[in-house]
Amino acid sequence: MIESLNSPHVARVKALIGSKGSRERRAAGAFVAEGLKCFREAINSNQGPRIATLYLTAIARVKLDEFTDLSLLQTFDVSDEVMRAMSETITPQGILAICEIPKNSLDSIPLDGSRKFIYLSEVQDPGNAGTILRSADAFGMDAVITSPGSVDMYSPKVVRSTAGSLWHIPVFESIELKELLSTKALHAFTLGAGGSKPLSQFVSNGDCVAIFGNEARGLSGEQSMPDIESVHIPMPGSAESLNLSAAASILMYHLANMHSF
Repeated sequence: MIESLNSPHVARVKALIGSKGSRERRAAGAFVAEGLKCFREAINSNQGPRIATLYLTAIARVKLDEFTDLSLLQTFDVSDEVMRAMSETITPQGILAICEIPKNSLDSIPLDGSRKFIYLSEVQDPGNAGTILRSADAFGMDAVITSPGSVDMYSPKVVRSTAGSLWHIPVFESIELKELLSTKALHAFTLGAGGSKPLSQFVSNGDCVAIFGNEARGLSGEQSMPDIESVHIPMPGSAESLNLSAAASILMYHLANMHSF
């Protein structure tokens, strides 16, 4: 039982979730996931992030022993005080895992004429990024790709916002848009208020990538290439705009069903 707040285990977890957490996560190839939902997804996933170390309070261990064999995992029992010190949540569930960041390669997803990718260009809000990944999972997208300068997809807030979908869909980080489009023959399009056609009229007959820009600035000049088609969502109501993750979800629903419209 780990009871000391000065334990190296506590220091390791705090380093992964602290102010310099992104650098620590890259160096260690690991991130922190909390709660029962993430634990269930991790042990049931064949391709998602694997649990390297699991920390449990006494009550949580009893709960997990009811449906899984914990002897297959490296586990450490911790006091409630230690769990609170390691956790980022106000009321921790007593389950905290250090998971390995998958070493994904885009080449592992061959183009077949029906692939649908989501590209986040300097999207920096963790709630938006996590919710977009969750929607990408729900609507059957093949991967989420981020640009340099985007939020760390393995930060605690993003991980929580994905609600477990991080274990269902591959993520590829820090890939330049030009690099992506030069190596993959993709129909690229973006969503904007001045889009040339309404989303309802958009159809892609091959592999495609939907590009979402920064919450405040949209796409930068370098990324607003002339061969990237732009579409818009008609809004008959009075709202001036949609939240990025809401707009992305509408677009992904369309992508998942566009050949049935």
